[in-house]
Amino acid sequence: MSWWQGSVGYEIYVRSFADSDGDGMGDLPGVRERLPYLADLGVDLVWITPFYPSPQADHGYDVSDYLGVEPTYGTVDDVTALVERAHELGLRVVVDLVPNHSSSEHPWFRDALRGRDATHRDFYVWRDPAPDGGPPNNWVSNFGGPAWTLDEASGQYYMHLFLPEQPDLNWASDEVRAAFVDILDTWFARGVDGIRIDVAHSLVEDQQFRDNPVIVELGDDATPGERFKSFDHRYDQDQDGVLDVYREWHQVAARHDAMLLGEVYLLETDRLRRYVEGRDGLHLAFAFATLHAAWDAKEIRTTLGELVDAAGEHFAWPLGSHDDPRAASRFGGGERGAKRARAYLTLLCGLPGVPFLYQGDELGLDDGELADDTAQDPVAVRNPGAPGRDPVRTPMLWEPGDGFGFTTGTPWLPFGDNRGPQHTVASQQGVPGSPLERTRELLRVRRSLGVLAQDANWTWLDGASDVVAIRRNDADQPSDGADQPSDGADQPTGGADVVVAVHVGGDDADDVREVPLPAPGRLVYASDDGARVEGDTLFLPADVAAFVELAP
Repeated sequence: MSWWQGSVGYEIYVRSFADSDGDGMGDLPGVRERLPYLADLGVDLVWITPFYPSPQADHGYDVSDYLGVEPTYGTVDDVTALVERAHELGLRVVVDLVPNHSSSEHPWFRDALRGRDATHRDFYVWRDPAPDGGPPNNWVSNFGGPAWTLDEASGQYYMHLFLPEQPDLNWASDEVRAAFVDILDTWFARGVDGIRIDVAHSLVEDQQFRDNPVIVELGDDATPGERFKSFDHRYDQDQDGVLDVYREWHQVAARHDAMLLGEVYLLETDRLRRYVEGRDGLHLAFAFATLHAAWDAKEIRTTLGELVDAAGEHFAWPLGSHDDPRAASRFGGGERGAKRARAYLTLLCGLPGVPFLYQGDELGLDDGELADDTAQDPVAVRNPGAPGRDPVRTPMLWEPGDGFGFTTGTPWLPFGDNRGPQHTVASQQGVPGSPLERTRELLRVRRSLGVLAQDANWTWLDGASDVVAIRRNDADQPSDGADQPSDGADQPTGGADVVVAVHVGGDDADDVREVPLPAPGRLVYASDDGARVEGDTLFLPADVAAFVELAP
């Protein structure tokens, strides 16, 4: 079994995690100092967002040097020290790679601007204007406006699916492909255990550059997100050629026992599955449909069922990310939203594959409340009125105080008007029933139950319409055992079948469901108070999830 199978992941947004030098910006030494916290939390791998040299037009997702480190974040030696410390603690390190586009300040692009005969001209996607002098086709940017910018000196347009400062690389170029093989080899040789591939589905585009079909016509007041979704992206993403890239990368990773994790933001299961099937492409792909399911039992069951049936053990299940609203906010906000988010995480931890937390999820955080004039996200800055991603990127809350233990200076982004001492690690550490301690217990129990930590079989269980329940069974899998039972729960033994159930509650927060079990069992974890097992029945309050270990 590969090292990433059965693991639990944790995303670190490096700008907002821990600042070691007081400049208000998170950095790599800060991450290294906080690694013991993550090991104690119970995660197995950490994904760190881009730390490469960058003009920061998109907070590091505009890379000007793929082999260096942005001085604000540290040095290559800091990466080495971080990886070494992580390995001492039993953690694996996954670094972000941005192969779809570079920064417009990258030496490759600066050279390409010299003219049509420049050495690196073919490293990027260039097209002549349309007959009317406008962009070559109707493709649009994720961040607003056309996906094309005119280079007046050469009379050609260059493509950018994001900002004009993020020109798309040309993956039809053998030289680009060779350059990235070298980049992968370099980072793996430096000790990193894997890469997370940004917009992994968008590297290759239709070579005829045909117009994308329009799904719905929108007015001028549409946001960039609405505009982007108004097209069927048939020709500017998810092209067959991208799979050839990952087959080549798979061989590179195999030389280093490294892992490829794709940000494949495709919500259609059949399209997503292609990236992980065949065992010669990506090892894992994020299943972002989990971030779009409403708090509705039928929708959750349908969404997760399709994905698990397709290739569940090869999916990473995100509770949140630096690009999406936090689960607590998606599920209603406040204490009830946080309760539902814990229950949802429990369900994700019961699936085959790799559950992923985003920093602060373990603290029960919802989106930060920020004033409009504090916007830093280019989506919001360049498109007034458009929702930005800053509310999910607020700095990590370590301890009470002015800088919340994140910085001794002024943070690059406010913490949020809705943040307080109760949301900090220090205030929740060691407090029974706190979001942090419940999350720590969840990950400990999951690890102890061999049937959950392995790619075991699973089946749906019948029951009430507002309960989602599955049975995981593979009694031959070994168990690590658990140290202490959670409050009100029995000690798990590890090898038995396990039922994972969540009561997707409605308006009545005091409602309790009786969930029939296939056999008598023992409650070994519950996401909140009130769950109990009597014989072969699980009593499950609204918005609570549980693990029940069945008797042989």
